[in-house]
Amino acid sequence: MTKERSVSTINGWPVLFILLAVFLADAYAIFLPIRKLATGGPDAGWITMLVLASLGFVVWIILMCGFFTLQPNISAVLLLFGKYKGTTKDEGFRWANPFLTKKKVSLRAHNLNGEKLKVNDRNGNPIEIALVVVWRVADTAEAVFDVEDYVAYVSIQSESALRHLATKYPYDTGEHDNELSLRGSIDEVSNDLQEELAERLSKAGVIVDEARLSHLAYAQEIAGAMLQRQQAEAIVAARRRIVDGAVGMVEMALEKLEEHDTVKLDDERKATMVSNLLVVLCGEKAAHPVVNAGSLY
Repeated sequence: MTKERSVSTINGWPVLFILLAVFLADAYAIFLPIRKLATGGPDAGWITMLVLASLGFVVWIILMCGFFTLQPNISAVLLLFGKYKGTTKDEGFRWANPFLTKKKVSLRAHNLNGEKLKVNDRNGNPIEIALVVVWRVADTAEAVFDVEDYVAYVSIQSESALRHLATKYPYDTGEHDNELSLRGSIDEVSNDLQEELAERLSKAGVIVDEARLSHLAYAQEIAGAMLQRQQAEAIVAARRRIVDGAVGMVEMALEKLEEHDTVKLDDERKATMVSNLLVVLCGEKAAHPVVNAGSLY
């Protein structure tokens, strides 16, 4: 694996002023022999001066190719005839060896908004799932040299990690089940996804700042059945809570009556009272009482 090496480059403004001065001197060195040769005929000294000035102009053009600019959070990987020489992160107008190839790599945070995938959860239920990943390059040498295309690498590995994550957890669990699920344990699932992505992408010099699920739903072919199941579970849970509350209220009513000695009730009357209270408290509609004008028996 190739490790990043930091190198410094030269401020481009002083070099630019020097090369401009060289250009003016070289232009004068070319113009003067041409003028002398045009008026006085060929002369070996002037011809030599013209040839050297022309070669100097070619060198000046080559040196001018060494200028480049870098914005904040943009780096340049420097290659000399295919050999890695280092990475510079000096922002602004810079100058380096004109024979260096300067491959720019962004160090800014990138967002990957993955497409919806149709996969099976741990229980085999088909689901639709998607993720969003915030990532950035940490090691430019690994990103450029250790993988073919680090952007495509991030995209493919993120899809692979998401598919693997979906098979580790069920879509949902029961009300009293403490098992982790994709729908009920968002934070834990996101942390697991981020850790797996960080391990996969470290080979490309990429670090993951955040990874979360952006979409989660049952597949269309079972969405209706699962919706009915969720509704049934919700109704059962609501009924359970209603019954628990009604029983508590009945127990409290009996305790209050016995505590204050309001009325003496035998077992049969207590059973009748409990039955009536449970009907009133657990019924879906408002109860309509029937007034008994005679004896209970």
